[in-house]
Amino acid sequence: MRTSISSAAKPERPARRETLRQMIDREAARAGFEAVAVTRPDSIPLAPERLRQFVAERFHGSMEWMEETLERRADPRVLWPEVRSVIVLAMNYGPDHDPRDLLAKRERGAISVYARNRDYHDIVKGRLKEMAGRIASRTGEDVKVFVDTAPVMEKPLAEAAGIGWQGKHTNLVSREFGSWLFLGSIFTTAEIEPDEAEIDHCGSCRACLDACPTAAFPAPYRLDARRCISYLTIENKGPIPLEFREAVGNRVYGCDDCLAACPWNKFARVASEAKLIARNDLREPRLADLLDLDDAAFRALFSGSPVKRIGRDRFLRNVLVAAGNSGDAALVPRCQALLDDASPLVRGAAVWALSRLLPGPELGELASNFHETDASVLAEWRAAMPEKAAIA
Repeated sequence: MRTSISSAAKPERPARRETLRQMIDREAARAGFEAVAVTRPDSIPLAPERLRQFVAERFHGSMEWMEETLERRADPRVLWPEVRSVIVLAMNYGPDHDPRDLLAKRERGAISVYARNRDYHDIVKGRLKEMAGRIASRTGEDVKVFVDTAPVMEKPLAEAAGIGWQGKHTNLVSREFGSWLFLGSIFTTAEIEPDEAEIDHCGSCRACLDACPTAAFPAPYRLDARRCISYLTIENKGPIPLEFREAVGNRVYGCDDCLAACPWNKFARVASEAKLIARNDLREPRLADLLDLDDAAFRALFSGSPVKRIGRDRFLRNVLVAAGNSGDAALVPRCQALLDDASPLVRGAAVWALSRLLPGPELGELASNFHETDASVLAEWRAAMPEKAAIA
């Protein structure tokens, strides 16, 4: 049966005739996972067609890797034909507050809950490897470990295993942990009795759908990533489309709105893994400080964090959009300094921020002192000052 592991529980010493499943449950607790369950590799027959529809409708945006890995992602047996059982594990990263509270503090940057400390990929994958090694030693069977950087559909597999169900926001929901779970899996050639799948408990609730600031859900259980703030601020490599910039607000990396809105979070628990608890300097950083980051300072601040992978230029793009939404004229000098940045992406975002913070005449005077050559930045100037379309 699916096993939930109390955060207060400590792994017990193995019994003399411990079964394989008992050993898996014990090792999961030892590794810091809050839930563990088992399913078959053929347990998600509907997932392949749903994934193909998602890609066919271009809801994946510029994430071309989703299309390139579609066949392997759709069926675990295509990824590894020898797999016989999939062990799904979940680690809680619940926050100690509602992350939406920060959205009212426009002079601060909102970083998604999952990215306020260490990169969970490193934490989860390291624990999975240790656990998989012990399973292999015990059974003599082959094992492979996967976190969400691999082409594995963890959420459908987690639902099939009984850890939770995919909510209308397409993320996993647990009756015990709400929407705050990281997932990983161990594929093995060992035959393990599967657990019972979880059923959908969303009912008529629309809280997550209605909470989305960019209307990224065309229908329940369907996400158009091209409208999602998490996609726009993380995966998107170009300028944030003009139509979404105001809705971004002060979110400088990701968005938690649909997750935080879920009523099942009333059962959520605060993360017990120290490396997943928010660092004080990333809880609500000042936009003024983030605007000052050069590449070295960015790397130092986000060392070991998932934020680091998008790079300083995309991060500053996000911060400048937040600055433009802040209404804080004190940020003008910092935004203006970034008009000389080496990155066109940053310069373009600085133009938009200044267009929101400066009166028209001051913006026009500023524009006359800059001789931009990059087409994307020129497009930002023209959008900001349509009456001066000949800016060059």
